[in-house]
Amino acid sequence: MKIGLVGGLVTALCCFTPILVWAFAALGFSAMVGYLDYVIFPLLGIFILLLLIGIARYAKKNNL
Repeated sequence: MKIGLVGGLVTALCCFTPILVWAFAALGFSAMVGYLDYVIFPLLGIFILLLLIGIARYAKKNNL
């Protein structure tokens, strides 16, 4: 659950703010900015799925 939450927050932050664009520009990888959407959005979905699995396991473990 912690991995899903932290990963989802970091990925969402990178999706909705230009942090990665600035970082790639500073490092000289500006040509890769166009491909970020192909990686970031599926990664966000994976982390949200991990979070939901963690919440379900926590609820099942604690009989909620």
